[in-house]
Amino acid sequence: MVEIIKNINKKPRIKYFEKKSETIGRSELKILQAERLKKTLRQIFSAGGFLKNRLAEAGLKNLKDVEKIKTALHIKNLPFTSKADLVDNYPFGIFSSPVKNIVRIHASSGTTGKPIIAGYTKRDIVIWSKLMARVFCGADISKSDIGQNAYGYGLFTGGLGFHYGAEKLGMTIIPMSAGFTERQFIMMQDIGATVLFCTPSYALFLSEEIHKYIPDKSKIKLRKGIFGAEPWSEELRKKIEKSLGIDAYDIYGLSEIMGPGVAFECVYKNGLHINEDNFLPEIIDPETGRVLEEGETGELVLTSLNREAMPLIRFRTKDITRLTGEKCKCGRTFVRMDKIKGRTDDMIILKGVNVFPSQIESVLFRCDYLEPVYMIELYTDNLLDKMNIIIEPKNEIFNAGENKITDAVNEISHKIYELIGIRVKITAVPPKTLERSQGKAKRINDLRRKI
Repeated sequence: MVEIIKNINKKPRIKYFEKKSETIGRSELKILQAERLKKTLRQIFSAGGFLKNRLAEAGLKNLKDVEKIKTALHIKNLPFTSKADLVDNYPFGIFSSPVKNIVRIHASSGTTGKPIIAGYTKRDIVIWSKLMARVFCGADISKSDIGQNAYGYGLFTGGLGFHYGAEKLGMTIIPMSAGFTERQFIMMQDIGATVLFCTPSYALFLSEEIHKYIPDKSKIKLRKGIFGAEPWSEELRKKIEKSLGIDAYDIYGLSEIMGPGVAFECVYKNGLHINEDNFLPEIIDPETGRVLEEGETGELVLTSLNREAMPLIRFRTKDITRLTGEKCKCGRTFVRMDKIKGRTDDMIILKGVNVFPSQIESVLFRCDYLEPVYMIELYTDNLLDKMNIIIEPKNEIFNAGENKITDAVNEISHKIYELIGIRVKITAVPPKTLERSQGKAKRINDLRRKI
């Protein structure tokens, strides 16, 4: 049942899908988390296999040890789970439910040629759909909206995750999937889509192409967009919002834990609310594994609290962020996480400096004279790692001659040096040279010689 707080003095509309759960008191939430953690551990012990053995190695040897858990803080004593563990136990060795109870399989890329398999029971699908309905309500989307779903359908969790959540809320959903640009705009205009779901990279691509198919943007009804599946900057949000004339929201999730819907922005956009009644978050030092204090930046670790098919204990996401427990003006009591800063496995180290693509993006997307695309090339020169950032000046700059291009390159070089403290190469190429993404954008081309 959706509950709405009426708009007063033109403040953002605050809407909940499950108000009692989303505004639960912190003390009550801690009790619920402890109960669900114990239930999850009982389930793992009952299933046996890899996760049970991993827990036993850490000292949690039987159900009596599980019953001794009084608080979810005990999680700090339990071992981590990694993507490598899921690959090593491919396809079903990580499941805590028999395959006969699995009603759906999703998959994502693994660290080797084997994919990461994610299984769902019927109950898991119901819970996931409710979590996605929370996401939509958080962004002031209702059943009267028409959603155009341009996430990929299939093994990727994005398409069906958004689809089932939209149906749970009761909105009309257009299952477009990614690609088919002309058809996207035909449906957007003719059906009257009011909300768009896709990756931020694809939203950017659509914003660049819309003038070719809909010269008069007043003929579309888009008002909101929820974009995720890859890190994106505030600068990119502003570009998308301006180009499409919409209000854009971030969402976070990963196939190993559930899919989209682990965390989401509300109308205040001051961090992503983690659905703590279903996922227990921690921030750790990615080098030592030490749990960090609230407000410190590190690697996000998540524990499943309410999943049947494959609950994971202390899963290392490799995503870099920080948590805050400060109460949001929307009334939700769940902790919030910052937008993802980057990943521990796509972090670039140059001259001892840690650099994330999102930092580079924050500089480039503030430059109005650049097309909103770029490529980071990593290469080796005289045994040292170097970085080349390929940019696309807009037509008016590129066609104005070498002096204008040089001025642009020098300005960007200086701004990036001020941000990260090291000099990098900047290469300008003609407009429309770099590939536009219709899914997750590839931002790094690693040309370094492997020794």
